[in-house]
Amino acid sequence: MSIEQLINDCQKNDVKAQEQLYRLYAPKLFSVSLKYSRNYTEAQDNLQDGFLIIFRNIHKYSFKGSFDGWIKRVLTNHILQQYRKEAFLNIVDENLPEVVEMEIDSESVSSEYLMKIIQELPDRYRLVFNLYVLDGYSHQEIAELLSINIGTSKSNLSRAKMILKEKIELHTGTKKMPQVK
Repeated sequence: MSIEQLINDCQKNDVKAQEQLYRLYAPKLFSVSLKYSRNYTEAQDNLQDGFLIIFRNIHKYSFKGSFDGWIKRVLTNHILQQYRKEAFLNIVDENLPEVVEMEIDSESVSSEYLMKIIQELPDRYRLVFNLYVLDGYSHQEIAELLSINIGTSKSNLSRAKMILKEKIELHTGTKKMPQVK
């Protein structure tokens, strides 16, 4: 069965088609959910809720553009909507720290470790980091998605990079200790 036919059947509330669509896309969407969730359990819950929203709104998909992109956007928007309700996204200090540049040696830092430390970031930093670095959103788009201002987005990204850089330096043993005189 083609993806178009599967989508058409889902639009007709065909339970078997919905199950097939779930099996086809759940692994890919789970990685998206995990990226934006606080932990594994929350990612599972967000994935389930996201699929309910996808099935409820699949009639809105008009076969223009990528279906993969559409369902990813539906899931991401669902997760971000939950964060918008919480006050933690706004920070008081708008003084932007200097831009932190990061170069990662893939031989000394595994992708698993990198994902682990990204997952450990505070919510506001993790969301902005993922949206900007991993998904390519602009600060303007992030500000709109999270209902924050552009300066907050930039500040949160800079702080996320600073935290990640410190953790990587500690992990690889390249962190320079302050010299005692």
